[in-house]
Amino acid sequence: MGDGPLIRWDWIARNWDTKVLASLIEHLQLSLIPLAIGLVVALLLGIASARWPRLYPPVLTSVNVVYAVPSLALFFLLLPYTGFSLWTAIIPLALYSLAILVPNVVDGLNQVPDHVRRAATAMGYGPLRRLLTVELPVAVPVLIAGLRVAAVATISMVSVAALVGLGGLGQLILTDGFRRQFPTPIIVGITLTVVLAFVVDALLVLLQRWLTPWARDTPTPGVRTREEDAA
Repeated sequence: MGDGPLIRWDWIARNWDTKVLASLIEHLQLSLIPLAIGLVVALLLGIASARWPRLYPPVLTSVNVVYAVPSLALFFLLLPYTGFSLWTAIIPLALYSLAILVPNVVDGLNQVPDHVRRAATAMGYGPLRRLLTVELPVAVPVLIAGLRVAAVATISMVSVAALVGLGGLGQLILTDGFRRQFPTPIIVGITLTVVLAFVVDALLVLLQRWLTPWARDTPTPGVRTREEDAA
């Protein structure tokens, strides 16, 4: 990498708006759009698999087979159809997220206690209303847990798309860093990728706390509450 300093602050200052920030925004787009698409598809597949358990084995096998396909090969396979558009990266990344999200949707719905379902039915809830207002909210912690894993994996995998001309921060790491034997873009790209994964993960934790306020009041087994300590 040469005898120069690892970090060239003047390079960062000169390229912050035109290259670093633009790459960060593209990386964020290439991470969040596939995650949103993957979540919608996973919810549909997971709900169907939980309702009709015979569907689950073939669905799970299919998403795992897709996950086993090398990401770079899938990017190149899509190039003749999607060109150098963002969809060349979005479609494979959305497909990869299904292998993580579908099992979590099914597990989350299967963990809803039967007495909760029976109580909702006894109160006159139809299947759709019971799903939206009872089952999915109860399954939120498991869903968010899967979403956190999928988010970090997707943010990390986006960088590979730089090999087909996309990739957000991956372009800093591969194109501006390794190809030019210049360490500063590599360090900036890796650091921002880690920070982005940390921020998105933290936001998902906050989203879970907001969606499940009852979980904050549930004492952890073996941990004394403040009321117990005061007594």
